Amino acid sequence: MLGRYKSAQSLKEHVCKLIELGDLDKALRLIHDYVERIITEPLCTSQIFSSQDLDDLCQQIGKVNLAVIKNSISGSTSSSHNYQVFTYIVTKLQKSGGHTRVIEDFIRARPEAHHVILLTELEGRSDTDYLMNGLAKRANVVVEKSPKGNYRERLTWLQKRLLEIRANNNYLFNHHQDCISVAAIQPEMNLKASFYHHGDHHLCLGIHLSHLEHIDPHPMGYHHCRDVLGIDNVFIPLTVEDKGERPTEWLFKENGYLTTCTVGRSNKIEVPYYVSYLDVVPELLKVTGGKHIHIGRLSPWALYKIRHRLKHNGILLDRFVYIPWVASVWKSFHEYRVDLYVASFPYGGGLTLIEAMGAGIPVALHKHIFSRVLSGIDLAYPGVFYWEDPKKLLEYCANVSIETLKEAGRLARKQYESFHQKEILDGILINSIKLEAPPNIIKSFYPQTDEWAWWMEGQLTFRRLVSRAIYRLLRHVRAKFS
Repeated sequence: MLGRYKSAQSLKEHVCKLIELGDLDKALRLIHDYVERIITEPLCTSQIFSSQDLDDLCQQIGKVNLAVIKNSISGSTSSSHNYQVFTYIVTKLQKSGGHTRVIEDFIRARPEAHHVILLTELEGRSDTDYLMNGLAKRANVVVEKSPKGNYRERLTWLQKRLLEIRANNNYLFNHHQDCISVAAIQPEMNLKASFYHHGDHHLCLGIHLSHLEHIDPHPMGYHHCRDVLGIDNVFIPLTVEDKGERPTEWLFKENGYLTTCTVGRSNKIEVPYYVSYLDVVPELLKVTGGKHIHIGRLSPWALYKIRHRLKHNGILLDRFVYIPWVASVWKSFHEYRVDLYVASFPYGGGLTLIEAMGAGIPVALHKHIFSRVLSGIDLAYPGVFYWEDPKKLLEYCANVSIETLKEAGRLARKQYESFHQKEILDGILINSIKLEAPPNIIKSFYPQTDEWAWWMEGQLTFRRLVSRAIYRLLRHVRAKFS
């Protein structure tokens, strides 16, 4: 996991030596690559969340670089705007993925202000057309991309732009390994800035930047950061624009069978875990006799495996509906008359769960074997159905009554209206609603780390090690050429 470093301390010493020598580019690359190795190791998922040492190293690099460039900043560095400006420091914009949608919500909350998105693009090219062809037509949005160059050149560009813009607030929406974003904002810049902790189930750079406001978007992350990591944080709930509740004339199981749906790309589903989504879906269709809608791009191998098992069980292939991408998950729930949202596993998705509840869709959540964050149960309505053993999920889906689904749908919509409507975020950002602590987390969650360790030990085979190496190589190639 540490590559050629025998310990984290040896990596730290090497980076410090490079800083002394002035080789800031290599120092940044070492930090980036180290985090990359951690987040692609399943054993570390939702086990290693932060590193004070790595954040400190990023800050040291940023401080040295700032001392070199600040004399070259033209004009005054004091704010001279007669209008509000907000910057969003982002690694990569994607048309799918929760953090892009949160950025859009932040912009929509203040349509009269000017918004500047600064992209480091360390993880490949951004999909800016999606944003510029939509939201940018209704708000003052400018997207600036880092010039192509090495890591230090990108850091220099970012620090200069932050000093030149002097925004009313600067929001960090960095990917886990984006060392440039975390190095950029220095205390001596006297910039108001916030770190939005969306990289919440892996090691993420930036968590320990004490001169930035630390924002957690859900109860699980808030309590973990505050109670376990010792972070002085604030809670700003995930919110989604209301696209309408479930029509009253729309009956559950109206075609005589259960229609289920899961939303999630391969990064949330095709992950080593003791229970596989690819195995569960055919079994689910077998016991319900209904349809299952999957929204989110899966690999060709995953699709082959699901369809092969469907054929093996004599299940018609059209009962599994695969949709790589939709413009609105919420509207798709209604379009396909979904009766039950089976949340993605082993990694759940917070915004999608909220959309399902807002749409009035009952929810079935997976209780992750060791991670409260990946489970998402604390984000759902009281009494939500959740499962550990897939047999429990199959039994529930095979026997759930229309009355149970109707009541769960009502509770789901109530939860959305109470905590996740767009007006709540708008009010927080314009200071008309006071920041408050989130609801308490459930008491019945007990991580089964021993069971997980036992299962993972059995997976450490030569085949798995080769597969992991191939996965990392493909990830690197995609980031380089995308």
